[in-house]
Amino acid sequence: MSKVGFVGMGNMAQAMAEGFLRSGKLEQEDLLAYAPHQDKLYQNSKRIGFQPVDTLQKLVKRSDVVILACKPYQIREVLAETGAALAGKALLSVAAGWVYQDFQSILGDSVRIQCIMPNTPAMVGEGVMLFEAVHSLLPEERELVQGWFSALGLIEELPTGLMGIGGAVTGCGPAFMDLVMEAYADAAVKYGIPRTTAYRLVAQTMLGSARLQQVTGSHPGVLKDAVCSPNGTTIRGIDALEHAGLRAACLDSIDAVMNR
Repeated sequence: MSKVGFVGMGNMAQAMAEGFLRSGKLEQEDLLAYAPHQDKLYQNSKRIGFQPVDTLQKLVKRSDVVILACKPYQIREVLAETGAALAGKALLSVAAGWVYQDFQSILGDSVRIQCIMPNTPAMVGEGVMLFEAVHSLLPEERELVQGWFSALGLIEELPTGLMGIGGAVTGCGPAFMDLVMEAYADAAVKYGIPRTTAYRLVAQTMLGSARLQQVTGSHPGVLKDAVCSPNGTTIRGIDALEHAGLRAACLDSIDAVMNR
């Protein structure tokens, strides 16, 4: 079994570690982590079950696969500190904005590289894992890595040029969906439903609607039409959303992300 070392143990790394262990894809003794805040690292290690390491150099030395889960602005410093210790190892990055060529230009061909963009629903095994199509993992390594990440949700491969928009939709998307969820829960509360009940109803409605599309493969418009009776209540709500510019607002939100 490969030894996997996390550089950084924030919320996303914790979700990944929990998913790898919960699924049985990795064993506790095979999962290592380093983070500058050692007290917090040790607390999380007891809760999750990974092996804490007290220096970055030790982590890299003991790991076959290194997962960069630190902040994007910290990556150059981390790579400089690890130096030649990464040579011959597989490096996975889950940092937004970094692609294969960025790492290759710094590390050359001595490190096998794969960039992955997960999202927060990975915490419950319902995430989206975007794998950059360009990589330098060995075939058996990529199969192994995709097996680990399959425990966290859906895996999709995208060319480098689409990783940005893919990350905008899947990475920022949960916040956008949460905003919609909150708004409809507010509407339910407005008309008398208790807040906790409102969240349960709206969350399950969103979950069920998404699952229905996945299972049937139907166009969302077809599923929408199936709920809209002539002169009925739902079509009146649809009309209100169209007049409010819901579609345009969704497009604008992605434009704002992409044109920052």
